[in-house]
Amino acid sequence: MMLEQRVIAGHPILLVRHGQTHWNVAARCQGQMDSDLTERGRAQADQVGAILKRLMDDIPDWRDVVRLVSSPLGRTQETTRIINRHLDLPVTLDARLAEVSFGDWEGMTRAEIEAANPWLADHGPHGWQFHAPNGERYEGVRERLLGFVTEVDRPTIAISHGMSGRILRAHYAGLDQDAASRLPVPQDRVFRLSRDGVEELA
Repeated sequence: MMLEQRVIAGHPILLVRHGQTHWNVAARCQGQMDSDLTERGRAQADQVGAILKRLMDDIPDWRDVVRLVSSPLGRTQETTRIINRHLDLPVTLDARLAEVSFGDWEGMTRAEIEAANPWLADHGPHGWQFHAPNGERYEGVRERLLGFVTEVDRPTIAISHGMSGRILRAHYAGLDQDAASRLPVPQDRVFRLSRDGVEELA
């Protein structure tokens, strides 16, 4: 099912997911809790910084027009600091880019969550996080992310997360919740979101 694209920023957004964390490796549900980047995660952030610098060099006077915005969570701020070694831009923190809150399940592995909640087997491998007790629901997260999109008034680099990034990309691609939950979430790529849709850049 395709969704009507109600809100598309007039300027492109270059969307990045934070680098790999220790909890990513352990398959722990992070949500709005935090874990430091691994060595690989720091290398991924450095690689993304080089990609972004190459893209910026195609924009005249880019330092005067491009905005760098990060989720305020620790792993995104660490990623942003590494990326910004290549860009040297002012950084704005915006809580609307934060990861989905997974409520009571944050800090638990998928195996632990399934063992405590056997009914989750009925929901399949995708989108199960939105059933977390005291967690956020898809439409609520989508609305806060679209609030961010409505205020994009210049080319913007946005450092965000796995699930929240999926929701943003799905909005620009016109995908529904089920399709959004199935999107891959690489940590060494840049996605350009624009009126033309979503383009993955390497």
